[in-house]
Amino acid sequence: MLSSFINGFLISIGLIVAIGAQNIYVLKRGLLKESVFAVALTCSLIDAALIIAGVKGLGKLLEAFPQFIIYITWFGIIFLIAYGVIALKSTFSKHSMKVDTHSSKKSTLLILATLFSLSFLNPHVYLDTVILIGTIGSKYVGIQQNLFVLGATAASIIWFFALAYGSRVLIPLFKQPITWKYLDFFTALVMFFVAYTLYDSL
Repeated sequence: MLSSFINGFLISIGLIVAIGAQNIYVLKRGLLKESVFAVALTCSLIDAALIIAGVKGLGKLLEAFPQFIIYITWFGIIFLIAYGVIALKSTFSKHSMKVDTHSSKKSTLLILATLFSLSFLNPHVYLDTVILIGTIGSKYVGIQQNLFVLGATAASIIWFFALAYGSRVLIPLFKQPITWKYLDFFTALVMFFVAYTLYDSL
């Protein structure tokens, strides 16, 4: 049962830590101390809702159409390998996070509206949480599936709150390209490992 929680945690954290508009926005809000708690909580709730919808909704669909399990599993394997290759390639590129610390304060409503746009208008959010995590999570049943969901949502909560509240400490580090190289390499390893576990389950 513990392995279900760990797998959910690892796949979720491996997807979340990749450089993206949402992470940059959360980091900047934390740096400027603008609605930090609301931003971290909103991101966590969005991820949790999408993860649950993906795992539970896809799981019911697969129960009705069990013949699609193999096809969806192969889709997950291919997607994970492609994602891992992209992350691995990123370790050889030079990128850093540029944050402007001199912008004027924004209202919480405007900040959350922007956050919702960055979250729900990004197709990768649906690919990562609903389809990818949903595909993997749907292979578990009963309490193991719930533990997988718990692990995946726990990773989101820990990441977003750590990113938002720890940004003032971490920002010098994240401006260095080497930091992103380590994160991208870690992401690639996680993606390849989960792809192998899916293949091994066929």
